[in-house]
Amino acid sequence: MPDTILPQELVTLANRVVEANRRAGRVIAVAESCTGGLVSAALTEIPGSSDVFSAGFVTYSNEMKRELLKISEDVLDTFGAVSIAVAWAMAQGALTRTDADVAVAITGVAGPGGGSEQKPVGTVVFARAEKGAPEDAAVADTRHFEDNGRGGVRLQAALCALELLLPDAPAP
Repeated sequence: MPDTILPQELVTLANRVVEANRRAGRVIAVAESCTGGLVSAALTEIPGSSDVFSAGFVTYSNEMKRELLKISEDVLDTFGAVSIAVAWAMAQGALTRTDADVAVAITGVAGPGGGSEQKPVGTVVFARAEKGAPEDAAVADTRHFEDNGRGGVRLQAALCALELLLPDAPAP
């Protein structure tokens, strides 16, 4: 394992993701919001990850979600940034703007503020898009992680996103 400042469980899982996708001949990409690049950082801790990791988009603001991932303003206004619709659009945006075979997106409320009754702190939405898959084969889900601080929510979200990048990953 490489020397790292990241939690060991995150780097260990990132190593599994890189190796499994290398064996499967797949290229991966991520679109991150609440994790702020943590998934990308974990993947790039692994020597040789450039074989399988194409790109990471950190689109924290709605403006960057629109500009970089081409998410429509209507989708953002109608559903909000923390929604299955936006996560799906983020994953699709990452997939179409790279040479990746699969892309995972993460958007959520890491806290300590920003939550609401409908979307409390710890609410995180994930989506996975695969090249060539029919649009109705969307893989997306909302999870609620215990609010054990901003770092804890972000770590749990990053671990879940990495799991979704494994070739045999089930729906969230």
